[in-house]
Amino acid sequence: MTTTLASLLSARLSLTPKTTLAGLLDGAWWPRSHDLDVELPPLVDALEERFGRITRVAVNPTHWPVVPHKVAVTGHTVHVGWFTEQDPDKMILLSYAVGRCDLLVIPPETEPASAARLMTAAALPGSILAAGALMSDEATISRRIRDARGSEDAWETDGGAAPAPPRHPLIGARMIPIPGMLRR
Repeated sequence: MTTTLASLLSARLSLTPKTTLAGLLDGAWWPRSHDLDVELPPLVDALEERFGRITRVAVNPTHWPVVPHKVAVTGHTVHVGWFTEQDPDKMILLSYAVGRCDLLVIPPETEPASAARLMTAAALPGSILAAGALMSDEATISRRIRDARGSEDAWETDGGAAPAPPRHPLIGARMIPIPGMLRR
């Protein structure tokens, strides 16, 4: 069901704005599955307006269980190669017109908040952070957020919650005269 859904939806993509500041990445892509046959066509369609006709793609097979040699996209075929030396979190796309597009590939199972942070960071013009560094930084940030939430939950469940407001002292209590205060 996931692969059928992925083909109906557009690519989740964030690209750096057109600028003279060159960075290590041209943006980020968050696929919906680990199936390149299904995920690559919407990505190529989304990129061709800006980068021209995409002809080749290079990936590291670490995150892709099957790397097809060719993938049919709208109007042509894209050749896919895999290289274990390439950063596993990066995809390189080659086109006739622009040359090269490097994208951070965010794993499909990534939490939406983490994916949003990664897509924003990868699309910063002039960024000198590589794909692996961005993923490592995000793992650290996510761990800190989880730890903070866990600490807050522990505080609430382990008796660290704020005490209940005190009851009115006269309700259910006897009136006891305080010495030095005479009653009339």
